Amino acid sequence: MHTQCIEQLRELAEPLAALSLNHLTPATRQKLRDDDLSVNAYPTDFGGFVFVGSPRYRSPAESDLATIFEAAERAGIVWLKFDSEAPAVQGLPTFSPQDPLL
Repeated sequence: MHTQCIEQLRELAEPLAALSLNHLTPATRQKLRDDDLSVNAYPTDFGGFVFVGSPRYRSPAESDLATIFEAAERAGIVWLKFDSEAPAVQGLPTFSPQDPLL
């Protein structure tokens, strides 16, 4: 494989953070499952990928997700991977599946 290919792939890489699905309210989790978020998202069987951008291309209408976008942008994160088995991030709110819809 050519070194140029490897170098270009590294240049094209975008930072991704994997975080717990519990950082989203039940309502936002449902919107992610239904592919109905106010920002670009790609649902998976266990969560989904959400595009933040660099700089942030749009602010989410969902307040829980907007808080996460703010932190992600400051951290230089371009993609968020929400996963049921990913760790919780200290300092971000968490919600149990039983929390009332906010």
